[in-house]
Amino acid sequence: MKHGYNQNHSWGVEEIIQLLSPSPLKIEMGVAEGPGSLTTVAVRNDLHGCSGKMLDWWFKFFETTEHIKWWHPLDHVAHYGWDENWHKGKSYIGATVKAKEKLAELPAVAAKLKFHSPEIFFTPADLEEAYSNNWLSAAICSSIGFGDDIALDADGDPLDGEMMHLARDTDFGCVLRSRFLLGKQHPVPLEIALNLMRHCYNEFTYLSHFLPSLYHAENPGEQTPRPW
Repeated sequence: MKHGYNQNHSWGVEEIIQLLSPSPLKIEMGVAEGPGSLTTVAVRNDLHGCSGKMLDWWFKFFETTEHIKWWHPLDHVAHYGWDENWHKGKSYIGATVKAKEKLAELPAVAAKLKFHSPEIFFTPADLEEAYSNNWLSAAICSSIGFGDDIALDADGDPLDGEMMHLARDTDFGCVLRSRFLLGKQHPVPLEIALNLMRHCYNEFTYLSHFLPSLYHAENPGEQTPRPW
C-alpha cells in the first residue's frame, strides 16, 4: 500500500510534512484542484474542551446509527458496521467501516473507509518530532470512497480518496486540521468537494458539543474537570 509521503513526498497541494506544523498553511479551509485530477479539501475546526486523545477514543467507541447521528444529526443516515478488525475500546487501525451519509444538500450515498496507522503518510521520525513538540496529539488516517460501486485494491482499500484528521491540543481544547485527497481514480465535481468541506466542519463541531462529557462518562478512571 503506497500513499502520501511514501509515494511522492507530497499530498495534494501541500508537502506532507507541512501538515504536522502548527504554523498557518496557505490553505486551512477550502478546496484546491490539482495536480492532475486530484482535489484537496481542507477543513479546520477549533474543538473547545476536547483533546486528541478524546478524538482517537471516539473512533474506538462509535458503532451504531444512533452514535453517528449524535455526530451529525442531519447528514449521517445509517451505520452499517465495522469489520472484524475493529475492537471496541482498543483499536480501529486496519478496520473498515461502512455507512450512508449526505454531504450537505446532496443525496445520501454509501461511504467506505479503511483506517491505517499514520505511518502511511508520515515517517516515524516526523511523527515522533511532532508528538514531542506538542504539534500533534492524534492522527486518524484512512482511505475513503463514496458511492454504490467503490473501487477497492487487493487489500480492500478504497482507491479514489484518502483522509486524515490531525489534532493538536491547545489551552482551550484542540485544533483539528482535516484533509481529504479526492479524485485519484476519477475527477470529483467541485460541488461534492465544497459540500464535503461543510460536512466535515459541521460533524466535528457537533461532536465537540458532547464528546468531553461522553468521554469522561465512559472513562471514569480519568480525572474529570468540574465546571464549578
